[in-house]
Amino acid sequence: MLSKEMISKIRQIEIKSNRVVEELFSGEYRSGFKGKGMEFEDIRQYYPGDDVRNIDWNVTARHNKAYVKQFCEERELNMFLLIDMSGSNSFGRKKELIAEVGATLAFSACKNNDKVGLILFTDRVEKFIPSKTGKKHVLSAIESILDFSPENTGTDLTKAMQYFNHIEKKRSIVFLISDFLDDGFHKELKITLSRNDLVMIRVIDRSEEIIPAGAIFTFEDLETGEVVVLDNHKNNFRSDQKLLPYKNNLITIHSDEDYVKPLIQFFRKRGRA
Repeated sequence: MLSKEMISKIRQIEIKSNRVVEELFSGEYRSGFKGKGMEFEDIRQYYPGDDVRNIDWNVTARHNKAYVKQFCEERELNMFLLIDMSGSNSFGRKKELIAEVGATLAFSACKNNDKVGLILFTDRVEKFIPSKTGKKHVLSAIESILDFSPENTGTDLTKAMQYFNHIEKKRSIVFLISDFLDDGFHKELKITLSRNDLVMIRVIDRSEEIIPAGAIFTFEDLETGEVVVLDNHKNNFRSDQKLLPYKNNLITIHSDEDYVKPLIQFFRKRGRA
């Protein structure tokens, strides 16, 4: 049974997602995310100009006339949310924002009649919900996102993607939502990109993004408690440098801004491309 506070939170996100649906899941979204393929619809008589590769030779032989197969695009999409719930995301508004972005995308996919699946991870996969359609299913997934308390604090993007690639064989739309404060995940990222339509959503606080040159900084890792010293006398340190090769698949959302605008900008650009 959902608490009144949780119901209110979900309702607020649902209302906000209506704008996202109107903007994202229009022509730009449909042109940006293709269906899983073409499915058979009907057979009709051949007309000059039809693609001869679509001729059904069995039917043609029976009727002694040329017939072609008709196809339509299979629009139902399979969307998965891979959401980083590690300790570094407890900094500032990041945790709340990551939950809202994930919930908004889930609502939006539901209204587009797409399947929605969910993986919540830290340095291991902590929760897996298989992809299904329907509002009841999506509400359950959204409740999991908003009400989740992770057991671990570390981050392992590689394990999360390996798990997904092992359990999901169908090509999917994958939203990987994280601050990407991890290393060594590029090999698995390339594998996931080759098998799926992957969009990385980087949620970051501005103070984590650029460390100005000219000093030595001491940080405490929120995930391990380790104290790290960074000698940054010469160059500005940018935390997004390792994601530059994937900029066409990347959305950056800062914790002090409305997350709807970067989403809309990304999908409009993708739709035009």
